[in-house]
Amino acid sequence: MSEQIAFVFPGQGSQAVGMGADVFSASPAAHAVFDLADAAVGFPLAQLCFSGPEAALRETINTQPALVATSLALLAALQEAAGTPFTSGGDPALSAPLRPAYVAGHSVGEYAALAASGALGISETLRLVRERGRLMHQEGQACDSGMAAVLGLDAQALQAVCAEATERTRDDLRAAGQLGADAHPGAGVVVLANDNAPGQIVISGARRALDLAMELARERGAKRVVPLAVSGAFHSPVMAPAALGLAKAVDAAPIQNAAVPLVANMTAEPLVMAGDLRSELAHQIEAPVLWTRSIEYLVSQGVTTFVEIGVGQVLAGLIKRIAKGTTTLAVGSAADVAPIAAQLRERLGGPA
Repeated sequence: MSEQIAFVFPGQGSQAVGMGADVFSASPAAHAVFDLADAAVGFPLAQLCFSGPEAALRETINTQPALVATSLALLAALQEAAGTPFTSGGDPALSAPLRPAYVAGHSVGEYAALAASGALGISETLRLVRERGRLMHQEGQACDSGMAAVLGLDAQALQAVCAEATERTRDDLRAAGQLGADAHPGAGVVVLANDNAPGQIVISGARRALDLAMELARERGAKRVVPLAVSGAFHSPVMAPAALGLAKAVDAAPIQNAAVPLVANMTAEPLVMAGDLRSELAHQIEAPVLWTRSIEYLVSQGVTTFVEIGVGQVLAGLIKRIAKGTTTLAVGSAADVAPIAAQLRERLGGPA
């Protein structure tokens, strides 16, 4: 009997100059994914991944499609190594012969999961991700804001910190006449953005409220509070205007029902129907990422092996903290592809 396996895909923060270069050279299927990505976004995205410059790769509008393209290239190479022949000129296969029980992705990684689920093609996924990055970058410029990782403070205590920081900041803005009808939707607000693992939560919000929340978190026992190098308050109300724009792009995308259930960031529940997937993608950028709950759900459904497909091993580290005793595998380079493809053929009950 085959194991229950989930494929998971990392999000922003995992990027590094040089990512994908080795698998591009080693795998015709991966090469084709990067070719599709370049055409979809309208500039040489592959070259940016392979050679930088780093400053350009760190820009949200570029980082997001770069990460998704690299994850999908690695997935295509993995399927190719497992026995899917690649035909020149075709769309690289992402879903056979290795078929996981579930897919999930952290933040923008959810778009790689969407393509892996069979709900959207590679080119359409990359175009949608590029628009997501553009809208989020634009909103980050419209409202001075950011994010910070808080270590060693539980969610309930940190929720209270964010509520207090929001209330105090909005009171100050109101007293100064800066919270009128024309104020940004995220003005003075800070919230829990990513519940990544026990003891590791990211907060996100407008700069003044975020700074106060960071100060309060330190006062109330956080072991560390680390500002993140991002261009805006992702997964917070600051992104509400971006979510409106993204909803239009999502509605126009040819999303189909998923062949493999996608465990959603917003609800930590499996989605298959196209309408549910559209709603998730449109609102995910203004809502918290429930990563801990997502992994706990997958474990409750019998998943024993998690395969992280993409740059770095951030998710594998988080999963080890959430679900002790599970197996984590990471496909982050060309060298990982063949041995893990062989392992997965055996674990999933496929041909040796």
